Amino acid sequence: RLQHPMITRYILIVVTMAKVNAIMMILCCAGLVTAEYQPNWPSLDARPLPSWYDEGKFGIFLVWGVYSVPSFGSEWFWERWQGPKPNKTYVDFMTKNYPPGFSYADFAPMFKAELFDPDEWAKCLSDSGAKYVVLTSKHHEGFTN
Repeated sequence: RLQHPMITRYILIVVTMAKVNAIMMILCCAGLVTAEYQPNWPSLDARPLPSWYDEGKFGIFLVWGVYSVPSFGSEWFWERWQGPKPNKTYVDFMTKNYPPGFSYADFAPMFKAELFDPDEWAKCLSDSGAKYVVLTSKHHEGFTN
């Protein structure tokens, strides 16, 4: 698998799925409200910010997915490779490094996180002083991890 130094621009922080699930459950339960909202922007925009987010001042959003496999560019990889206005640099990268007909979905089985050390990431999260962690499980490209 090809590695590319551009990936170092991003701080990718990961914790074990059990820890993520526990964190998300706590955050979801803490944010429960009795108000009902309608499926429109004015109604949704009327929601108050959860106190853990508004008062936390420092938090970490985890953005880690299939786009990490080629280790090229950013989480906008799919958009820049196959979006409405493909970027020549991304198209050339794919042409040079992957076989013809290779699709974005073909990256999915390669997303194994074999160098993932959950204890190291959990310590990093804790040591950072972050007051919250938000895991992005589905990005703009529509692929759910």
